[in-house]
This record gives sequence, C-alpha cells and structure tokens, in this order.
Amino acid sequence: MMEGVTGLTEEVAAIGSQMFKVRFPFVPELRRYSWAKFRADLLAGATLTLVSIPQAIGFSLILNLPPQPVIVALIVGGFVGSLFFSSHHHVFGPTSSISLIVAATIAAHSDSGMPPLQLAIYLAFLIGVIQFLAGLLNFGEITKFISRSVVVGYSTGIGVLLIASQLHNLLGYDVGPAQSFLTNVAQAVTNLGTLHFEFWALGIGVLTLLIFEGVRRFRPAWPEALVGLALLGIVAKLSLLLWPAAPFRMVKDEGALQAVFPVFAGFHFGEHKLHLLPDLAGTAFAIAILGMLEAASITKGLAAKSGQKIEPNQELMGMGAANIACALFGAVPGSSSFARSAVNFQSGAVSQLSSMLSSVVVLFVLLFVTPVFNFIPVAALAAHLIRVGVKMINRHQIRIACRSTRSDAVVFVVTLGSCLLLKLDTAIYVGIGVALALFLQKTSTPTLAEYVLNAEGNFAELKDPTQRPDPEISIIHVEGDLYFGAADLFQEEVRRLAENQNIRVFVLRMKNARHLDASTVMALENLHDYLRQTGRHLLISGSNLDVTHVLRKSGLLAQIGEENIFPAEANPTSATRRALQRAKALLPQQHADVRIFYERDRLPADATPPAPAAGP
Repeated sequence: MMEGVTGLTEEVAAIGSQMFKVRFPFVPELRRYSWAKFRADLLAGATLTLVSIPQAIGFSLILNLPPQPVIVALIVGGFVGSLFFSSHHHVFGPTSSISLIVAATIAAHSDSGMPPLQLAIYLAFLIGVIQFLAGLLNFGEITKFISRSVVVGYSTGIGVLLIASQLHNLLGYDVGPAQSFLTNVAQAVTNLGTLHFEFWALGIGVLTLLIFEGVRRFRPAWPEALVGLALLGIVAKLSLLLWPAAPFRMVKDEGALQAVFPVFAGFHFGEHKLHLLPDLAGTAFAIAILGMLEAASITKGLAAKSGQKIEPNQELMGMGAANIACALFGAVPGSSSFARSAVNFQSGAVSQLSSMLSSVVVLFVLLFVTPVFNFIPVAALAAHLIRVGVKMINRHQIRIACRSTRSDAVVFVVTLGSCLLLKLDTAIYVGIGVALALFLQKTSTPTLAEYVLNAEGNFAELKDPTQRPDPEISIIHVEGDLYFGAADLFQEEVRRLAENQNIRVFVLRMKNARHLDASTVMALENLHDYLRQTGRHLLISGSNLDVTHVLRKSGLLAQIGEENIFPAEANPTSATRRALQRAKALLPQQHADVRIFYERDRLPADATPPAPAAGP
C-alpha cells in the first residue's frame, strides 16, 4: 500500500514539475529533419490548403462576416498553433462548432455598440487567454473526466444546427439574425410547403451535392469541395456574361474575398469592451472547454493510428496561443479541426511543419484563385456546409452512446436537446453536469442483502423475514467508494438496520471500502453516537491503511476506541475473527447468532458469500 501511495506522490510531483513550462516541440523535429520529410510536409500542407479555403469561406457565411478575418485565422492561427502542438497532425483554424457559437454570441450582443468583428476578436482573445493558462496549469488532463457521450451529443447537436442554419441559404429566402433551431426548421418547412423559395438556389444546391458525390465516387483523390465550388464559381462567372443581373446570390454579394496579407493590429482594452467581460466570460469558458474536448478527441484518435505520444497540455497551450494571435491580427477565434487534421494525417504529414507550410501556401493560392471564389453561389456554399453538418453526425458513435448504458443514452439525449433548444455555451455545461450527476448517483446507491447461517453451516440469503433468527451481532460487509455521494445513503441503510434493538453489536467489515472523506466520517460518527446512546457498540474490521489513516486523522478512531478497530491483516478473515471475539466479550452471554449483510449488486448470482468463523 505504501508503494501505491509513493507512486501517487511521485506522479503528482511529476505533474507539478511540468506546470508553467512552455515548449516548442517542433524544434527537436528540425534536428533530424530531411529533404524527404520536407517534401512530405509540403505535399500534405498543399493538400490541406485545398480543403481549408472552401471551409473558411463557408464559415464566414455562418458568422455573417467578410471572409478576410476567417482566412487570417486560418493562416495566423494555424501557423502559431503548430509552434506549440506536440501532435504532428493537429490543425487549428475556424470550425463549424466555434463559428456557430460565435455567431450566436454576436447576435445576442448586437445592441452592445461594438461591431460584430470586434466582438469576435474580443472573444478570441478571452478564449486564448483561458486556454493558454489552462495549458500552463496542466488542466489538459481534465478531458479524461468528461464523458464521451457529452462530446458525441454536442457534436451531433452542432451538426444538426449547422444544417438548420443553412436551410434559408439553400432555399434562397431571407431570415432574421440568430434565429433558433425550431424557427429555422419551421420556416423551411413552411416555405417548402407554400413553394415560397428560389428555384435557382435549390437547383444550385442540389447540383453542388451531385458534383461532390461524383468527385468522391469517381475521383476520390481529388479535393471534392475545392473542385466542386471552383467549378460552380467559374460557371457562375461565365453566366454573368449572359445575365448581368444573376438570379442568385454569390460570395461577392456577402463581402468580396480579397488576397490580403495578415497585418498586426494589436488589441486595445477600453471601457466599452471591459463592460462586456462578465457577459462574454461564460461563453469563452464554454468554448475553451469545447476546444479541450475537440483537441483531446482528435489528437488521441490520430495518435492511436500514428503511434505518436501526445501531450494534452501542449495542445491546449497551442490553441490558446493561436487564439491570442488571431485576436492580435484581427481574426475570428478557432479551434481544433477534425476534418483538416484527418486530411493532414492522410496526406502523409510527418511533422508540425505541414500545418505551417499550409498557412504559407494559402497566401499564394489566394492570389490566383480569389476571383473564382468571389463568384461561388451562396446556395452552393450552403450545400457544402450542410454536407459538413451531416458528416458531423457520427451514427456509429451515436449507436454506441445510446446502447451502452441507460446513463449514456440520457446524457446523449440531454446534451443534444440542450444544443438545439438552449444556448450552445449553456448546452456544454448542461451535458457535463448531467453526466456527473448520473455518475454520482450510480456510485452512491448501496444495496444490502441479509444473510444467515443455515442448517448446513453455509451462509445463505434470508428469504422470509418471519423466519429471521434473533441475532445480537450483525456483520455488515461494506464495499465500494465511500465518498460524500454515498455517505448519507450508507448511514440511512445502516441506521435502519440499527433500529432493531435486539442487535447489540455492529461490525462494519470495511476490507473493500475506499475513498473515505469527511462526509463518511461524520456519518460513522453519528452512527457510533446513536448506538452508544442506546447502550450498543460499533466495531470496525478489515480497514486498509488509507481507511485507518482517515479514521485516525479525523479523530474518529479515538472516539470509537483503539480496542474496537481491527485493521486488515494478511489473512482476509483474521480481522473479522478478532472483531467477533471482541463482540462476544461485550455481550452478557457467551453465544450470539451472527448475521452477514453483503452488497447485493456486487455479489455474483451463483456465488456463496464467504463465511467468517463463528469463533476464534
């Protein structure tokens, strides 16, 4: 046991030693870098660029902002994040989930007097500071304590919301800012039912999806989004020669895309910004948590395929630094991108330089293809985003979450429902809260079954309470985590048994009890006081070193008495044997029946509970 405590102490010391350390993992990569690795990273970076640009333009449509600050986030954020990432394949940039939350936040603060882009920049700075400090303080490890059902439910909700948010662009009608999910769906259904939509927009959207599917099926190595959107942009530009007044909206109508180089803009705090801090802090924390979850999910999944060791805190610091850089260069916030990280891995990237090279390639590509992107129909981008939303709905993971346990299914449904009906930053808190509540409920519900010594000398469960003997000693087998969540239920169950005044001595067999805390100690103290007031006794047997240490430090061991505590020994029944000897010494007569209570849920259906000896 001392070895386990020592190991835990060493682990805590190791974690503490890593706090406040800033590293650049790509530097050691340069020491063993080669021309072959550079070619692999350059090819992966170029392929990544072909995927990134169409996505960035689509995200600007979600944000209702010009494409430039989104492109800058792609360039600056992707480059700076890669300086800190430990993963070779992790890619930072604008994502659909972050874009939806930021768009909702901008709409909610439309009356703040601050321009929408400034709100997005402010939010990027807050998110970056939170994530960078969390990485410095080693908070990247907390992601392992968040249920995967929450992540699956949240990503599914984001996908559904993304689809609903683009229905009006796909059908070609206008909507108000920041409409709810139900309103978006209701309007789409109403407009379809009354034929109040633009046939041009719907036709272009369907054609876009058909082109994507054709490229995916017949030319799977080609970047389907880039090929499809560029082709439609060329066709749209040529159509203007025949119809100068195009019957459909294009990207240039939403804000023309220009080839711009990132310029350092700085960040200036002022009174008109500071008053928004309390309102934006909750959203910033929610996005920071979501970023941690996305980064952990993405990097661990890719590391399982590549065999690379990942440092979660480095990924978190990288995202924080990238968001701060985005704010300083006047860009929108970003997060870990599953699609682009997967493309980076599949394209053969061998180091973090692939993402850095991609940021450089984006600048050069925009110089040549910007005119084409300006003529992409908005309905085509909407179809592209709807397709991205569909891909975010992972049916395999949903099936696992809904079928594994009832708790997982509840967590998934509640998180998904919260995404669709509540604010997105609130939804992540609701999902985590429900998951923790169900976990605490699951681990804090003790179930006891009464056992008696039968005629054959074996212990068996008592079926008929009317046939119960008249015992004076009761042994209660305690197993599991006795933390604060289980303390009250544990006390109530034992107190209920103690109502039987014929039981004169209670022996708590705590061989398999773990994680005692102040709540459990107080529950035991109340039980001891109650029994003492009624002239009865409480004994504890089989307590391990951790349990005995808590009892001693809290002072409860002194209250119960050293002579009434029997620590665990090498022989698992020795402590209980000695406790029974002590129990008989406390009774006026020389013989007492013994009852044993075992936790029903932890006892195998075909198992016979072990029987402590009736005497020394």
